[in-house]
Amino acid sequence: MDRAQKAETVESLKGVFSGAGVMVVGHYSGLTVAELTVLRTRLRAAGGSLKVVKNRLVKLAIDGTPKSTAAGLFTGPTAIAYSADPIAAAKVAVAYAKEKEQFVILGGLFGDQLLDKQGVQAIATLPSLDELRGKIIGLVQAPATKIAGVLAAPGGQLARVLNAYATKDAA
Repeated sequence: MDRAQKAETVESLKGVFSGAGVMVVGHYSGLTVAELTVLRTRLRAAGGSLKVVKNRLVKLAIDGTPKSTAAGLFTGPTAIAYSADPIAAAKVAVAYAKEKEQFVILGGLFGDQLLDKQGVQAIATLPSLDELRGKIIGLVQAPATKIAGVLAAPGGQLARVLNAYATKDAA
């Protein structure tokens, strides 16, 4: 890799670090290409990505930024799973680490905050952004549905009473 390629890689890594809501750092030693492809596919389906990185280039990319606290995580064969959604990459990475013991989660970044392995696992247990949106919409719509039911009930009762009298007179 020549200097121009390294500079381009460092710039792309800066973009990855700035755009990621969460980043999970792990060792992939012992995984085959097919197994890494499975992880990449799952991350892509969840809206994330996996990137095998050169540690020195990552350290250059985060040097002088608030994310430089994570420099200690980048040793050995390192891969980063990241997504704009603050939960998606952590969920997929933790689930995959449970399946494959060769994929070892070292820690991660949540915004600018450094996370250890337990922190990443705690984030993975949270509901995703779409699940939270669904819950909020359900909570907002519930009172309106109840109000509509209460307002419609007297009219429905009146209609049933009139219908009962009408069928009683006809009989």
